[in-house]
Amino acid sequence: MLHTALVALTCAVSGQDAPSAPPVDPAREPAPVVAQDRAGPPLVEGTGAYRTPPEAVAKLVQAAPAPRVLFSPSGEWLLEVERPAQPSLAFVNRRMLRLAGTRIDPASNARFATSYENGLVLAKLDGSARRRVPTGENVRILDVGWSHGSTWIHALTMGDGASKLWVGVAAQPGSAKLVSDRVSSVFQSPVWMPDERGMLCLLVPAGRGAEPVAPAAPAGPNVRETAGETTPLRTYQDLLTNAHDAALFEHYAVAQLAIVPADGGARTDVGRPALITSAQPSPDGTRVLVERLVRPYSLSQPWWRFAKRVEVWTLDGRVEHVVADLPLAGEIPIGGVRTGPRMVGWKAGEGRTLVWCEALDGGDPDRDVPHRDKWTALDLEEGDGPRELLRTEHRATGLAFLRDVTRVIASEYDRDRRWTRATRHDLTGGASPLVLEDRSVRDRYGDPGDLVLVGDETGQQVVAQNGPWVYREGAGATPDGLLPFLSRQDLGTGNREVLWRCASGAYERFDFLVAPGVTGFGDEDVGPRFVTRRETPVEPPQYVLHEAEGGRRVVSRTVDPQPELRGVTKELITYERADGVPLSATLYLPPGHREGDVHPLLVWAYPREFNDVKTAGQVSASPWRFTTVRGSSHLALLMAGYAVLDDATMPIVGDPETMNDTFVEQVVASAQAAIDTVVARGVADPARVAVGGHSYGAFMTANLLAHSDLFRAGVARSGAYNRTLTPFGFQSERRTLWEAPEVYYAVSPFLHADGIGEPLLLIHGEADANSGTYPMQSKRLFAALQGNGGTARLVMLPAEGHGYRGMESVLQVQAETIAWLDRHLGE
Repeated sequence: MLHTALVALTCAVSGQDAPSAPPVDPAREPAPVVAQDRAGPPLVEGTGAYRTPPEAVAKLVQAAPAPRVLFSPSGEWLLEVERPAQPSLAFVNRRMLRLAGTRIDPASNARFATSYENGLVLAKLDGSARRRVPTGENVRILDVGWSHGSTWIHALTMGDGASKLWVGVAAQPGSAKLVSDRVSSVFQSPVWMPDERGMLCLLVPAGRGAEPVAPAAPAGPNVRETAGETTPLRTYQDLLTNAHDAALFEHYAVAQLAIVPADGGARTDVGRPALITSAQPSPDGTRVLVERLVRPYSLSQPWWRFAKRVEVWTLDGRVEHVVADLPLAGEIPIGGVRTGPRMVGWKAGEGRTLVWCEALDGGDPDRDVPHRDKWTALDLEEGDGPRELLRTEHRATGLAFLRDVTRVIASEYDRDRRWTRATRHDLTGGASPLVLEDRSVRDRYGDPGDLVLVGDETGQQVVAQNGPWVYREGAGATPDGLLPFLSRQDLGTGNREVLWRCASGAYERFDFLVAPGVTGFGDEDVGPRFVTRRETPVEPPQYVLHEAEGGRRVVSRTVDPQPELRGVTKELITYERADGVPLSATLYLPPGHREGDVHPLLVWAYPREFNDVKTAGQVSASPWRFTTVRGSSHLALLMAGYAVLDDATMPIVGDPETMNDTFVEQVVASAQAAIDTVVARGVADPARVAVGGHSYGAFMTANLLAHSDLFRAGVARSGAYNRTLTPFGFQSERRTLWEAPEVYYAVSPFLHADGIGEPLLLIHGEADANSGTYPMQSKRLFAALQGNGGTARLVMLPAEGHGYRGMESVLQVQAETIAWLDRHLGE
């Protein structure tokens, strides 16, 4: 039981090594079905038992991944969180409700999860102690974390009828306990109150009653009408379809707001049950910012566009202030935003002040205005009403707070240029605004990194700061690959200094800032202590503590989960398209490769859009990453003797409004350059090259087969192939079908199915909820290929979404891919 687990968690830890994770109960996690139970043909054509790939590949898929690590905010502890390699298909296939654009697990009254965690290891950062936390058999953890003061650890687990919340003190034995077995996590997991004495939770209302029963016959038709409104909708899925759906949505989403004490005492209910999608306590702990949906609900929009009220509640449930009463967001322009307050939140460092953003252009990106947005603040106790803080020239994307409450960093995005800007503002007017970042979002070489955030004493996120310096961590893209860094930037001058950068020969990135308490780094001349995550092609990721004085120490014990892959070689290669656009990719060669060996090749890619050649050619990969195969990864083909050209860049360069006019020509040119480069290196057979991709990469794959003869076969997973079914734009396309019909036609491989002469393997999850890639897309392309005499295979995976999770499904995908390429790329 997890109660035992968290009691152990809060006991004084010993220095012993952690034993292995507990076994999984086969009764709860059925083994994959790999053979038919009965002899004879299947009942329906195309059905039968799940397949398995070659043993070497299956072993990779079934290997448990390295744990993720959560550091306590104090920097004293680390918590390793383990998960299985893949859940069983039985877990993925449990009952799910698809309502209002979200998916609900009715058994746990939670957002539907297709994965979970099941193991915890607690250790001191100084290495003095380490112990496994016994979590009991079959525990499924949905959420786990630290309180902002590092006093408590909480875990949310799947339960019967609701989720369960467990809390324990990190350093006191015998204190862990189940504090609530009625948590509703459809929209939000519990959050800590500022004083750390309890958690703000959404609970299943007492006496809720049974789930609404579907009527034997509809009460009437579902009627929709339009009368001149312009409502350009993306192809959202899982929408409400009738009144019964709406009743189910309310049944599972309406919740009771409450404060649940961490010590297990009696809870305090706040207000009455409502359909609350977000609840955030004020920094002083006296109020709650609540967002709740109001009737009537829409059959054409997802829940986040429903009518809603944004309110401030006192802890006795009284509505103190209505921030916004927003109608259904039905007329948002393509690329636009909702009018009225948005991004409403509490201002860090001020106990009762709200901040929010509002559009000054009616939410319309095509309207010509000097400023698109403004930020507003409201002190709930001053009584002076809202006051404007600042305006942004372009669309506001966020507001970062500093410990000095008179200063903020505002970020904005220019849609026309694909440009980002971040500016330091003095809210008193004492200093002029200072631009800290101003670049193309695609300029990875010029990226100064993200601001490093830390929690203040109330749990609010603020920018990490040391005197005038703020800290940034970045991917560190360079022509030689990624070299991540930690830097600092002067808020007075904007000058930047790199404090640490990954050395060539490894991939090491910033992970966590270790600060003494909540005051930062102390004196200005004291450097930061921080943790990085370091890996090489042959060494698994390990967490490394960097001391202020310059020392380094490994603080984790990750073991290589897939030693079979250490024989793989890889290299970051660069080359050039015929029109001069620089390209790059990572070339993997299978274990046992020797000089002179020639292999069948898979080119795996995903197109991305760029405004100019300079940014399109920038390298964004690293040859020093630890090689792993997770789930349905195409890199498993290495164990079957294939070479893989991974993340082969396929830039679409041009004006953001018209770049897709040459989509086909550009991907064909990029593919030609990729093949020519690898073949010239003498490691690939030009007559045995396949192409593959997932989602937009699948769309690219089908287009390459339809418009070129470069490949012998293709593998397309979870793609969209008929753009007339996504008529209000796709990916970065801004024009509608009616504005650019010739473009939609040109890039729709479904409409060119008669030109696809190469064998194409189509794989799709039957429960794909991704906008635009609904399962019908693969079914219709297969039917078109079949009707035109093409060679294709369609594999529809029951219960799977846009990505594939169930162990049986993942093994099937690997088996199908290897078998397909072996058949069509054979000698």
